[in-house]
Amino acid sequence: MSLQALIALPGHVSTEMTLRYAALAAPAVRTAYEEAMGKARSRLTLAIAPAGQPIIPGRVEWLEADVFQALRRLHRDGRRFDLIVLDPPKFAPTAKDAARAARGYKDINLNALKLLRAGGLLATFSCSGGVSPELFQKIVAGAAADAGAPLLLRERLRSAADHPVRIEFPEGEYLKGLLLERN
Repeated sequence: MSLQALIALPGHVSTEMTLRYAALAAPAVRTAYEEAMGKARSRLTLAIAPAGQPIIPGRVEWLEADVFQALRRLHRDGRRFDLIVLDPPKFAPTAKDAARAARGYKDINLNALKLLRAGGLLATFSCSGGVSPELFQKIVAGAAADAGAPLLLRERLRSAADHPVRIEFPEGEYLKGLLLERN
C-alpha cells in the first residue's frame, strides 16, 4: 500500500503526513494543518481524533504537549487509536547523537504502540541524519518487542525523487519512515 493510498482511506488521514509526503487536496485540511503547525514550532503536536473517524477540522483535538508525557498520560487514561503518526523533530543531527536519539525514538514508539489497537497503523518517521534507516528500524523493532506489540512492515517510506541524496553524504538521506500494522 502506498502512503498516498493510506491517506485516501476514510478514517486514516493525517494532515502532518499528508503535507509532508503528498499534496493536500482540501483547503480546510490545509488550514487546520497550518494552524496546528503554528503551535508546534518548538514542540510536538499530537492530532487526536475519535477512533474510526477521519482527521478533519472540527473533529480533531490538537494537543500541544510534551509528547513523552502526553503519550504516557493517554495510556493512563485508557485511550486507544486506529492510526498514530509519529513525526518528531530531528533527534540526532549527526551520528555522534545517535545513542541519545535512539532512546528518544524508542520511548515515543514504545508508548505509541501501547495506544495502538490491533489492526491499527503506526506511521513513524525520523528526520535525523545521524540515524540510518537500518538503525531506525531496529529501534522501532525493539520498542515493539518491549511493548509486546507484533508488527507487520507495510512500507518503508523515504523522501521523494525530487529530494536526491549525494552519494558521498549518506546523512543526506535523513527522511525515513515506516508504515506498520499492529498484528
